[in-house]
Amino acid sequence: MKPKAIFNWSSGKDSALALYKILKEDQFEVTSLLTSINQEFQRISMHGVHVSLLEKQAESLGFPLIKMKIPKEPSMEEYSDIMSKTLNEIKSQGVTHSIFGDIFLEDLRRYREEQLQSIGMEAVFPLWKNDTTVLIHEFLNLGFKTIVTCVNETYLDKSFAGRIIDESFIKDLPENVDPCGENGEFHTFTFDGPIFKNKIDFEIGEIVKKTYPKPKVDDNDEEGEYVFWFCDLISK
Repeated sequence: MKPKAIFNWSSGKDSALALYKILKEDQFEVTSLLTSINQEFQRISMHGVHVSLLEKQAESLGFPLIKMKIPKEPSMEEYSDIMSKTLNEIKSQGVTHSIFGDIFLEDLRRYREEQLQSIGMEAVFPLWKNDTTVLIHEFLNLGFKTIVTCVNETYLDKSFAGRIIDESFIKDLPENVDPCGENGEFHTFTFDGPIFKNKIDFEIGEIVKKTYPKPKVDDNDEEGEYVFWFCDLISK
């Protein structure tokens, strides 16, 4: 009998490709998708996608959806507490593994592994240490379609928000930007591909600028802010 696993679904391209590989390898029974939702705005954290489109994704993928509701600006302690409670409930249903689409962020992987180990679960990373240039071309060659919903102005300007990722998009990326946006340069919403039963229909809405204060590590750090551009997607 295959071990049961929860899949951490962001709605974007890395999640879609990781889920594709997990389903193809058929080593786990994926019981459901788990997604963090900003409770105030009813949108996926960082990706900015409305929950209505997330629900359409889950329906098309054929998996139950668990929405983990997060406050607007949670502390790390609050986030960890909510995550631990959610995972403990999931574990009580016989789930032993948690699957992620992370590629090379060591600190993030360590955090996830430690949090899971504390409650007796294991982390799985099907894309780990894969070449991101190879991955993005594999993603496109498989027939996946994804749109950029959020860009970090530190790396990319407003014009990249709302673009479909294709060969032209990849060629337009500055040299310091990872082609999969693994450093947080951009986030996406995947709306079609080989694991979807049907294409997710939406309209492109307005592009909105949002700022967030930079965290101060010590008293010597200067105050500043991060600027992000979000492309609103409207469910049809």
